Amino acid sequence: MRFSLALAAILALALGSPRVGLAQSSPFEGKTVTIVVGFKAGGGYDRTARILARHLPKYLAGKPNVIVQNMPGANSITAANHVYAVAKPDGLTIGTFNRNLVLAQLTNVPGVKFDMTKFAWIGSAASETTVLAIRSDLPYKSFEELRRSGKTVVIGATGPGANTYDFPLLLKEFLGVNFKIVSGYSSSADIMLAIERKEVDARAGSYSSLRTFIDRKLVHPVIRARAVETGIEQLPVDENLAPTPRAKAIMALRSAPEVVGRPYVMSPGTPEPILRMVREAFAAALKDPELVAEATKAKMELEYTSGEATLKILTEVLSQPKDVVDEFSKYVKFGE
Repeated sequence: MRFSLALAAILALALGSPRVGLAQSSPFEGKTVTIVVGFKAGGGYDRTARILARHLPKYLAGKPNVIVQNMPGANSITAANHVYAVAKPDGLTIGTFNRNLVLAQLTNVPGVKFDMTKFAWIGSAASETTVLAIRSDLPYKSFEELRRSGKTVVIGATGPGANTYDFPLLLKEFLGVNFKIVSGYSSSADIMLAIERKEVDARAGSYSSLRTFIDRKLVHPVIRARAVETGIEQLPVDENLAPTPRAKAIMALRSAPEVVGRPYVMSPGTPEPILRMVREAFAAALKDPELVAEATKAKMELEYTSGEATLKILTEVLSQPKDVVDEFSKYVKFGE
């Protein structure tokens, strides 16, 4: 299988220095902009949205009020459907949802009523690396120790279609780790509470959302996906341990959307001038010194990837040949 996203070239598109234009008559003046988050409060998607909501008004003409509305359900398919078909294309509703929804569309998951390529793409607020982090009081200091032990390790997860579930599922399937995956948690915050209570042993998720708990030494990461972030460069990469080309291809496809770690969209049909204003505001806000300081304090690394670059990545994912998609669908599924 040939699968290349040409990440360096794609990310280069995002490095321009946008200018925030102030229209004489702003579509945002006196209005409220709502960021719809596809998960309940407390997780990485929610925290990123709330940081943006505090700083975006400075860069949107008319300085509107920006609020966050949590709309969990079906691993954020509910929120994506809402932004796609219910919200008005007036720039007053912004959506952020599970970055893996492109895989839900790719595999024809029931309930998907959107086309990822037809959203008005603002871009992404971060590139995210998935890691598996285990409780620090357990005796395993590395992934290899964990694998060789043969002992059952209980993984807390939200459900199929989320990295909390799919990442350990493929480790179990292809690398022979003895995982028991317990799904049904409504957010990553709930999983971390279960880890605190020692109800589960480990959790997969984005490195940024786990950093606070890693710094507290509650958990420590033992393996990561292909994207790299400062501090975890030396961790083994899942697909590099794959025993067959098929396993490597499936792991690579699962991790492809991670460059679009925190996606942001508006409804299809949003007027181009409004989309351009919001893109420029996002790019400027994510460079704002106060936002950067707040994100750094929260152990988060935020960086803008343009809407055009984001859309190119998603289009390539959706262009995978049928035989690859069929094989991938045997393992990665969506659901509650």
